[in-house]
Amino acid sequence: MAGPWTFTLLCGLLATTLIQATLSPTAVLILGPKVIKEKLTQELKAHNATSILQQLPLLSTIREQPAGGIPVLGSVVNTVLKYVIWLKVTTASILQLQVKPSANDKELLVKIPLDMVAGFNTPLVKTIVEFHMETEAQAIVRMDTSASGPTRLVLSDCATSDESLRVQLLHKFSFLVNALAKEVMNLLVPALPNLVKNQLCPVIEASFNGMYADLLQLVKVPISLSTDRLEFDLLSPAIKGDTIQLYLGAKLLDSQGKVTKWFNNSAASLAVPSLDNTPFSFIVSQDVVKAAVAAMLPPEEFIVLLDSVLPEIARRLKSSIGLINEKAADKLGSTQIVKILTQDTPEFFTDQGHARVAQLIVLEVFASSEALRPLFTLGIEASSEAQFYTKGDELILNLNNISSDRIQLMNSGIGWFQPDVLKNIITEIILSVLLPNQNGKLRSGVPVSVVKALGFEAAESSLTKDGLVLTPASLWKPSSAVSQ
Repeated sequence: MAGPWTFTLLCGLLATTLIQATLSPTAVLILGPKVIKEKLTQELKAHNATSILQQLPLLSTIREQPAGGIPVLGSVVNTVLKYVIWLKVTTASILQLQVKPSANDKELLVKIPLDMVAGFNTPLVKTIVEFHMETEAQAIVRMDTSASGPTRLVLSDCATSDESLRVQLLHKFSFLVNALAKEVMNLLVPALPNLVKNQLCPVIEASFNGMYADLLQLVKVPISLSTDRLEFDLLSPAIKGDTIQLYLGAKLLDSQGKVTKWFNNSAASLAVPSLDNTPFSFIVSQDVVKAAVAAMLPPEEFIVLLDSVLPEIARRLKSSIGLINEKAADKLGSTQIVKILTQDTPEFFTDQGHARVAQLIVLEVFASSEALRPLFTLGIEASSEAQFYTKGDELILNLNNISSDRIQLMNSGIGWFQPDVLKNIITEIILSVLLPNQNGKLRSGVPVSVVKALGFEAAESSLTKDGLVLTPASLWKPSSAVSQ
């Protein structure tokens, strides 16, 4: 019978499992079939896949091909090959790849059409006898959980499709040469699938591994946020439909490289929209966006000689204070100072595709630059509409307008008064001083390297209730084939 200790342990393990099940990634990079095809095509080109096809040992393979224990058949093969001086692939191309969901919803089927022209030389004719060979390599992309390390994506079960294999003579010759060519093609039909499996499939697997490694490096590229930086790391990959999804954790680091905030264990659910016809999308949770905005807008103090910088607003402020206390208004000289201090870090909210940034502000008015104590101190809860837009591969945030949602009198040297009396002029001061400074900091933008790394020139942004979504704004020109 299980003791109390065993029961406690089981409850603890169950609780841990349930907690982990509710955790959600803080960012997701979704790659559609267009991007997968393009990146794998690039890797096949980098691994010289067409050169491998051109170097297929056709002649030696059919010579070594077993005759099935039938001496007569072996004799026929030797007779045919006696008239073949050399046999090789002269040109090779890898046509447009296809990426589709497999029968198993958690796997992808990758089809790689191969197009080759091979030829052989024979004493029976002066020209090279050429024939066209078409076949298709197929492989499965799946999640590998067998290794001791983290789950990763692998390409396996690479082979050719029997239905896709076609070999036909390109040009007609004499009856004798045509007959010889037919026999050679008959010998190639069973040999070619094994050649592709043994020679090309390892290259296809290596190409996919290279693509996957590049994607992992891509998501780890730091994103600069003023003096801080944001870094993502892979939590786990997944395959859904015809897409690869990389679930990411995030961390915020200061200028010294010290982690100031982790985002790996967000309990909020991050909704992942479908790609439709979009090549990729990068979804970042509201928590991460909020931290990024805060990193770019740290607490700051602004001191303004109001009469010199904004004389009309200075005149209106004096008039407004005169309604409260005429003697205080008379003390305002040409060196009157307004001090604005942003408290803590701004709060970022999204709702129905719209975003707002709320911040706490302390505003003090000094009669002159020599004054040691302010006439009064106000605490202001202000908010602005936040609008994201993109410029190339940079994401830029702009704060539109500002409203003083709540004003509280924190300290007064001119007697108690209702602070809402000053609401309009205070809002205008904040709008004229704080907003341009903050937008100036935000205008430098946040470079999103994933956009150009995936082959696109620009991105588009949109907001959901959970966070920010980046998608490509323009399509790239895909490599339709790898040829040589």
